[in-house]
Amino acid sequence: MALSVGYPSATSLVDMGNGLVSRDIFVDEELYKIEQERVFARAWLFVGFEDQVRKPGDYFVSRMGEESVILSRDRDNTIHVFLNSCRHRGMKVCRYDEGNTPVFTCPYHGWSYAGDGSLVGVPRYKDAYREELDKSQWGLVEVAQLASFKGTIWATWDPKAPSFDEYIGDMKPYLEMFYDKPDGTEADLEVFGGVLKWTVPCNWKWGAENFIGDGYHGRPTHRSVDLLRISPSGLQGRHTGDNVPVPSQGMSISHHGSGRLAGSAVGDYPYQPTYPNNPIVEKYFRESYEKRFTLLGDRTRVRAGGVGTVFPNSTTGTTVNTMCVWQPNGPDYTEQWRWYMVQRDAPQEVKDLLRHYLIRYGGPAGMTEEDDAENWNYAHKASKGVIARRYPYSYALGLGHETHGHPLLNKHGFMQRGWVSEGTSEQNQRNSYKLWSELMDAESWDDLREKGLWP
Repeated sequence: MALSVGYPSATSLVDMGNGLVSRDIFVDEELYKIEQERVFARAWLFVGFEDQVRKPGDYFVSRMGEESVILSRDRDNTIHVFLNSCRHRGMKVCRYDEGNTPVFTCPYHGWSYAGDGSLVGVPRYKDAYREELDKSQWGLVEVAQLASFKGTIWATWDPKAPSFDEYIGDMKPYLEMFYDKPDGTEADLEVFGGVLKWTVPCNWKWGAENFIGDGYHGRPTHRSVDLLRISPSGLQGRHTGDNVPVPSQGMSISHHGSGRLAGSAVGDYPYQPTYPNNPIVEKYFRESYEKRFTLLGDRTRVRAGGVGTVFPNSTTGTTVNTMCVWQPNGPDYTEQWRWYMVQRDAPQEVKDLLRHYLIRYGGPAGMTEEDDAENWNYAHKASKGVIARRYPYSYALGLGHETHGHPLLNKHGFMQRGWVSEGTSEQNQRNSYKLWSELMDAESWDDLREKGLWP
């Protein structure tokens, strides 16, 4: 069955053998509409943090694709994700970003819902409805599957989607590394400053593919930031357990359409003083490093790297200690949502340092992200014309040099099934668009499984 008028299939738009991707997948409105149904309605999407709903009655209004959703904790301490739409006429039942409430009430006709999504109040239930409405059948629409992972909440609308663990595959240990404390132990993440939101005039894929591991753009795009030495690529401000610049081998790693930049330290490396003017911060990172090395030993040589994207649009580490979701707002606009988090038990001085670093480096006013947004804005506009759309983008960097696994990674249980490219490569982007095209062509997850495209 043809994908849509003019497109026999999505795989015809994504030529992995030659590393070519049609510009149409970024700018075509019809493809965008199909994408909402076949990608965003099927994939696992990041919704928020457990920290945002710590107490019974807490809620946070998030998004899954173009759908407004409510992340909430009911009075029995169970976390839910609901479609933010009244079952009567579709009005949003929650119009605040976050808060605490025992009930969500639609302002249109007054239907009200408990924290577990059940319909508990219908105005004029006796005289107008004559008590004939079966309220048990009209609760809020809830996601098909929900997963809690290291203090984060993910969900999918598709009951046939693989489990979250299967979905992220060999990316799991890297996500664990990212969300854990700098010392390698289980984290208690605290979200601070609310969620920063801003709009960029480009397709959502620009941010998602850039941060899935585009190590090629850094020096040309961010040279001014690097010269000021305030960025990780400028060898300053690595606020992680191995925050000291060390000799390393960069890698692109990917599995099931998700990917990230990773690294392996070359040999042993001692901790070096990083914050000599702030003894409390220096002590925190030194002790974190020492504890991590004691806990993990040689495994500390595997590093999570700076950026990564869980397919399709959820990014970890666009700057250190952040989550970003590239929310689709039509084919030509992306609404970026950025969460900033810290370890709850970190000293206040460490939290302040991270907050100042994040403000300076990332976000709409951050020096680095201003560079990126300018590129995506101009590239997207320059790709919409009739002539421009005749010429595909090149994703051939590193093509044919991918391998399954890597000696160091395999030794420590990383990337047993996924792909690894040493040095700079676009294999992460290629694998992401491969899954994108397969989902766009498939009738269901079962269809992918039957064709052998999903294990």
